[in-house]
Amino acid sequence: MSAPLLERLAELADPRGRNGRQYPLVPLLALCLVAILAGHTTPTAISEFGRLRRHRLGHAPGFTRGTMPCPNTITNLLAALDPDHLDRVIGAWVADRHPGGWNHLALDGKVVRGSRGGGLPGTHLLAAYAPHVAAVIAQVTVDATTNEHEAALRLLGVLPPLGGAVVTADARFTHADVCHAVRGRGGEYILYARGNQEALRDDPGAAFATPESGAFSPLPAGRVG
Repeated sequence: MSAPLLERLAELADPRGRNGRQYPLVPLLALCLVAILAGHTTPTAISEFGRLRRHRLGHAPGFTRGTMPCPNTITNLLAALDPDHLDRVIGAWVADRHPGGWNHLALDGKVVRGSRGGGLPGTHLLAAYAPHVAAVIAQVTVDATTNEHEAALRLLGVLPPLGGAVVTADARFTHADVCHAVRGRGGEYILYARGNQEALRDDPGAAFATPESGAFSPLPAGRVG
């Protein structure tokens, strides 16, 4: 039986000092998750969401004093929290709810909306997304000193065993070490070959060539090979 999400959140280390903790960690994170699911994505909006619902929502996540956190409390907590650990905790909770595993995982990188500003490039994340459950299973930060290819190797290393799941990604991930990492985790892969990767494109082309012509011939419509 999978552990409730609030129990999973309790696995996180509280990054705040012991003095001045007005609110416990788990209720704060629970409020953030519920508010974000309701479309309130900024610290100010999350705080207002909680304040307007403090009588109905307060005791459920663990706010027992009848007050809700201000935007600065939420901002300071989220800034200090280890995002990779939080991703792993939520990913593990999602995985527990789907013991059969994943048929398909898509690797995709995005810059977090609203994270650019003040001359900063923005927070760049690489995620493993499971389409059939519409959930991100895990994600890692792509540092300014690296790239998505190298981040993919880190991401594949923290994923649970793939159990035959097919991993898809665009051409920037078409590297031998990524393929080996997917197979090493027990998965399969479908990756693009760029037009300038002639040798790589020739290999699958030869595999699907007809014996008579030696040229690639697609399967007729409606037929599965």
